[in-house]
Amino acid sequence: MRGPAGAPPSPLEDNKPMTIPSRHPTDFPVGPVVDPAPAPRPERITLQGRHVRIVPLDPPSHGDALFARTCGPEHDGLWTYLFDGPYSDREAYDHALRAKAESPDPFHYAIVDAISGDAVGTAALMRIEPAHRVIEVGSIMFSPALQRSRGATEAMYLLARYVFETLGYRRYEWKCHALNAPSRRAARRLGFTFEGIFRQHLIMKGRNRDTAWFSMLDSEWPDRKARFEAWLDPANFDADGRQKTRLSPDPD
Repeated sequence: MRGPAGAPPSPLEDNKPMTIPSRHPTDFPVGPVVDPAPAPRPERITLQGRHVRIVPLDPPSHGDALFARTCGPEHDGLWTYLFDGPYSDREAYDHALRAKAESPDPFHYAIVDAISGDAVGTAALMRIEPAHRVIEVGSIMFSPALQRSRGATEAMYLLARYVFETLGYRRYEWKCHALNAPSRRAARRLGFTFEGIFRQHLIMKGRNRDTAWFSMLDSEWPDRKARFEAWLDPANFDADGRQKTRLSPDPD
C-alpha cells in the first residue's frame, strides 16, 4: 500500500521493520569506581575527648543521671522531636533505656561529662549500611547541662571522626523533623550539607513528619575535621569562655 501520489512509502506500509540504533554500554554515564569493601559496624568502644567521652549506653551506669537530667515534666520539651518519650515514670524509662542498650541498630552511646563522670546526653549511630558505607547520627538527646556547650560540639566531633577515620564510612547522615529549626541549624553549623525535604516521610506520635536530610562525605571530612579542631582548641576561647571564632562561617 502506498500513500498519496508523490509521497514516499511508509516503512510500516511496506512491511519494513523499524530499526533502533544500538548503543554500546560505554555510551551510558555511570559513577566513578569505588572500593566495594563493606565498612565494619560500630563497636562497644570509648571515644575520649577533653570535655566528654562517648561510651556504650549502659542503663545501670547511666540511668540515674539521664533520668534526672532529661525526664520529668520540666524536661518534656526535650522529647518533642524524638520518636519516644517524654518520660515521667522511672520504670517506663528504664524499660526504654534497656531496649536501646540492647539494640544493634540504632547503636546507642552515652555522652559522659569528663569531670563529673555523669551521663549528660545520648546519641546513636543508626540506619547502618555497611555494604554502601552509609551511616546516620541520630536519636540525639542533650540535657540542659550539655546543650550549647563545648562538650556538645566535641561529642559530635568524636562520633564523626570515629565514623570516617576508624570505621571508614563514605557518607554520614543527619536527619530531623523539618520543623525542628534548632536541629537544622545545628546540622549546618557542624558541617553537614542540606539535601532537601522528604515530604510526608514518617508518622511520628500520630502526626505527619516531613524530614530534612543532611549529609557529610568522606571527601569533606578533612576540612570539617580541621574546623572542629580549631574551634575546640582552648585558644579559641577567652577567659570568660566565649568563642573567638565560630565553628561554621555561616551557621544559618
